[in-house]
Amino acid sequence: MTINISRSRLLAVAAVAFVGGVIFASSMDWTDMLVAQPRASAPVVNIAHGGTDVQGGFVAIADAVTPAVVSIQAERDARPAANNRRNGQPQSREDLLRQFFGQPDDSGPEASSGTGFIVSKDGYVLTNNHVVDGMDRITVSLTDRREFKARVIGHDPQTDVAVIKIDANNLPAVTLGDDGATRVGEWVLAIGNPYGLDFTVTAGIVSAKGRSNELAGLNPNNYRIQDFIQTDAAINPGNSGGPLVNSRGEVIGINSAIASRTGSYTGYGFAIPITLAKTVMDDIIAHGRVRRAIMGASMAEATAEDAAINGMKEIAGAKIGDFCVQVPNTNECLESPAEKAGIERGDLIVSADGKKIDRVSTLQRLLRAHQPGDVVAFDLLRYGAKKSVKVKLTEAPSDEPRTVASNSKAAPDDAAPAGSTALPTLGITVEPLTASVATEAKLPASLKGVAVSDVVPGSVSEGKFFPGDVITEVRVPANDYAKTPVTSIAGLRAELSKVKAGQVVSFVVTYVTNPRSSATATRVVNLRVGE
Repeated sequence: MTINISRSRLLAVAAVAFVGGVIFASSMDWTDMLVAQPRASAPVVNIAHGGTDVQGGFVAIADAVTPAVVSIQAERDARPAANNRRNGQPQSREDLLRQFFGQPDDSGPEASSGTGFIVSKDGYVLTNNHVVDGMDRITVSLTDRREFKARVIGHDPQTDVAVIKIDANNLPAVTLGDDGATRVGEWVLAIGNPYGLDFTVTAGIVSAKGRSNELAGLNPNNYRIQDFIQTDAAINPGNSGGPLVNSRGEVIGINSAIASRTGSYTGYGFAIPITLAKTVMDDIIAHGRVRRAIMGASMAEATAEDAAINGMKEIAGAKIGDFCVQVPNTNECLESPAEKAGIERGDLIVSADGKKIDRVSTLQRLLRAHQPGDVVAFDLLRYGAKKSVKVKLTEAPSDEPRTVASNSKAAPDDAAPAGSTALPTLGITVEPLTASVATEAKLPASLKGVAVSDVVPGSVSEGKFFPGDVITEVRVPANDYAKTPVTSIAGLRAELSKVKAGQVVSFVVTYVTNPRSSATATRVVNLRVGE
């Protein structure tokens, strides 16, 4: 008996199976196995042409790059189970990873391990957001066995990039390459810490570029940017955040995910292009957060039918789906710049800034190079008719906090990201005092500050801060305890970043004394920040 399966159905089944098997390549302590700008001074190593000294080239690259690769150990204290989710939706990488691995949604302590690489001699380190997101303590180990406590400078869930910092100087640093010039078939090395096997080097080739829609299930964020480099260099749990290095010893990507039904390497690994990661890093260091420029439209890859209806000989372009600049945690949409400029649903964008758009990831990469407020010229096809429009990009609303630190410029209060964030040095979690939060807590609508949503048992804040408190002012030693109003999480973090371990910080707190009458009172909370 012969069973016939159509090619389209077979491809659809294969795609579903493939996407369902894509997992982050970080290491979670859940089971025995699944605990699993170039710089002038950086060395550049070339593999000899003609393949006569490939082995020697690999050795030279490993020798040059491995000292700048770090092992990351991250720990998170136990959380009340009720705070792990909001409205029944996954709110963190832990929830997403539990979906992949089928682990129970408990609230116990958590540990993870991953990889990073040093990008500056004074201690900036690039890694994956999912390696450090939500963690209370981060330890970085170097190849020379030195260990450092690290702090998160900023992180971006949309690209899964994070920047952390260790306090050291004269460190070895990698050279950042140009992934745009990388070609399919080129040799690459992946360096990382799979399954706790620190500083492991594996070799392979670039298998494909521009992987995006195929991995859509990896990141549910509305404003995700995915433009992965695919490689067959072995990547396993623990490799997350490590460098993908080309034959010249330059980093061209951050190893981030694997396609696997077992959780282990099966031949498909994915890396975030370094040019995208560097743009995110530069934003974080310069502005304290990621300023993402968007046109306010959903896009899909062009199909043969789209090309035909527009009289195109080749299948290329990004097709406009719908228009929305979504307000975080709501179904409300703000005005779309693309729709305002005259773009319509079904339009096929074929050029932007005078550059050909062959696929969605190409357009995403181009837009990511812009800042909010920039004007971009688009050429598009509308049922065969050529159109040209100019769109003034807007900033994507943030539904995730992107933290700032002492050597980053504080984000403006009116640009503070939405969403709650933990303050590990205090042992509390805070969230923006939105109108809905104020109404639910019976607080005056005119009150400005950030609301305390959780207090970690045993922390310095236990018995001093309580859920529902609103921090309205902060005074730190670095400012001679001058009063600083608190109107955003970013502003509060900027002030706390000036505080050294052992110093005392003073807070003015407003709280409700009588929910029925919405009566409030004020108190001062002084805390000594721990080690």
